[in-house]
Amino acid sequence: MNTRLFGTDGVRGRAGAFPLDARTVRRLGAALVKALPDRGGGPALLIGRDTRESGARIERDLAFGASYAGATVVSAGVMPTPAVAHLTRSEGYAAGLVVSASHNPYYDNGIKVFLGGGEKVTEALEARIEAIVADASWDAPGGDAPAVPLVDEAGAYLTHAKQALGGQVPAHGRRIAVDCANGATHEVAPALLHGLGFEVTLAGCSPDGRNINLGCGSTHPDALARLVVEEGCDLGVAFDGDGDRAIFVDHAGRIVDGDAVMFLCAKQMLATGRLRGPAVVATVMSNIGLELALGDLGIGLVRCPVGDRHVMEELLRAGLSLGGEQSGHVVFPDLLFTGDGLITALSVLRVMAETGRTLAELAGELTRFPQVLLNVRVREQPDWSAIPAVAAAVADVERRLGARGRLLVRYSGTEPLLRIMIEGERQDDIGAWAERIAAAARDAIGV
Repeated sequence: MNTRLFGTDGVRGRAGAFPLDARTVRRLGAALVKALPDRGGGPALLIGRDTRESGARIERDLAFGASYAGATVVSAGVMPTPAVAHLTRSEGYAAGLVVSASHNPYYDNGIKVFLGGGEKVTEALEARIEAIVADASWDAPGGDAPAVPLVDEAGAYLTHAKQALGGQVPAHGRRIAVDCANGATHEVAPALLHGLGFEVTLAGCSPDGRNINLGCGSTHPDALARLVVEEGCDLGVAFDGDGDRAIFVDHAGRIVDGDAVMFLCAKQMLATGRLRGPAVVATVMSNIGLELALGDLGIGLVRCPVGDRHVMEELLRAGLSLGGEQSGHVVFPDLLFTGDGLITALSVLRVMAETGRTLAELAGELTRFPQVLLNVRVREQPDWSAIPAVAAAVADVERRLGARGRLLVRYSGTEPLLRIMIEGERQDDIGAWAERIAAAARDAIGV
């Protein structure tokens, strides 16, 4: 049996195929229970999922395996990833499980694991779970997996999320367009915003099991941008399929990404004494313009590898209060140990309320360098620096960029892709340089 299950963000793959076939999922559920610290008696687990057609089946198999190993398992039904993380901590569950593949297409799925404190499972525990799954001396039960008992936990999560708004309602942010990606936020996001008195125009709120992230959500914000302009909204927010990231649109239809959100939140948190450090954690993918703009305010930028787990680990290590990714994962550790699209949205609305400024004005203060991101689909993932043509192209581009740009070449942790990111002063130059590296990679290891 393949012993590698966990990637950079949980277990992920094609629904129905390894590692998301029924037997492996059941073994995974049982192995998690076996790997958890013994607290006396069977642990209580909470499961949530997004709207993919495969989600309910995987949930049943996961719970069946965990129950076989002695756990008591309940389901929150369709629920955002960060909601499960919060509820795991606030309601006293030993672990929380999320069946989701985030922003991936409907035919993919995955399993994310949160520990009792609401933090993502450690690499050490992942390795322990993988070892137990690989042990051929035991097996999970066969037969039909029963339905998982449902619990209504939405209210507790929404009460928690409201804290991010700080009791503020912006004068220039009452009319909001919201794109829920036909995913896990399609019920809780409208309920929360309507309940707070916002005028909400909805998109991506009609899931059918196959339309999650399909031309909508945080990875496809263009439709939301058009909607904001057409409806005369003050701003728009697009979530991804599992609700842990958010991308914004200002009143003129301009995209506001995670870098801009971190900048405007950091600036206001500094002004109100809420920014520890003062520093912000961002990944290697964040624009160099963010680093320069924060530096002008006396705020440091700590870089970490891609993934909100790495952001959270660095936040905890350094004792900081804000971090995130350009893709829209923004982490406020005082509220939750993972990215939360709803909390990010309310945090932006809070800044608008406290400053009396529009999103366009706040985000417009960040000047970013031109950026190019190319993905090369690969058949294998060798050390790219050992491929002479790729290494030579990279070295030449780094020489040309000098101190006024950045180059990052890395493999994706969830897909068979080589990612090439370049930032520099001239769009035409960096586009050509990125294509040169991509061409070398395609010739050597491309599909």
